[in-house]
Amino acid sequence: MDALAVMGLALGMRHGTDPDHLAAIDGLTRIRPRTTNGIYFALGHVLVVMLLAMGIGHFLASRLAFAGPWSLIVIGSVNLWRLPRGAAAPRIGSRPIVVQPFLLGMLLAAGFETASQLSALILAGQGSAWLLGVAFSFGMVLVDRSDGYLAGSMQRLAAIGQTRVKAASRALGIIVVIFAFGLGGAELFGTELTSVALPLGLSLFVIVLGLRIWTRSKGPTTRDTQIPGVEMRREIG
Repeated sequence: MDALAVMGLALGMRHGTDPDHLAAIDGLTRIRPRTTNGIYFALGHVLVVMLLAMGIGHFLASRLAFAGPWSLIVIGSVNLWRLPRGAAAPRIGSRPIVVQPFLLGMLLAAGFETASQLSALILAGQGSAWLLGVAFSFGMVLVDRSDGYLAGSMQRLAAIGQTRVKAASRALGIIVVIFAFGLGGAELFGTELTSVALPLGLSLFVIVLGLRIWTRSKGPTTRDTQIPGVEMRREIG
């Protein structure tokens, strides 16, 4: 495999673990409980990164840069408001709304130029921008898709009444609020977080993974089973 592609893949996976990515995906998932949030977010993010790598996205990024941190502040505020109200219920049979996570991914790409993204742009000048972009995108989509699936599946279970999952969802909500306000505020005040971005991102990913494993561990939980026109509650273990 081409060394540039390997480097691009590694940088993409590293970029996918940035705490602003995970806080945005997990926060949006508590508002819009879909397992596809992560992949649509990553694709929106990829679009801006690719445009920057090709040298044609700087105008767009400069105009949207202010919106990145404010997007996190809004997500944190909505999650804070939702904490006492529990998980949002998924709309059965509704069509997926792609624009929300896709646009959020674009806004954060413009507002948070992290070290791995900048490294990718530098490398793009030393080889094929397309090869680097595809590898970078795949690595980022892989991580963000995984996080979105873990958070989304947990939220959907919490919405139908599983007690243990409700507790996990509430814990994730508190963490999202802290991360969203902390990261958004740091960006607005010009506080440099590059040195702690990787441990913060990995910590959040591990927390989401741990909460999801905990909700799947043995123990009696309740679940609502939907049958046309009838709601049934049964014990599973």
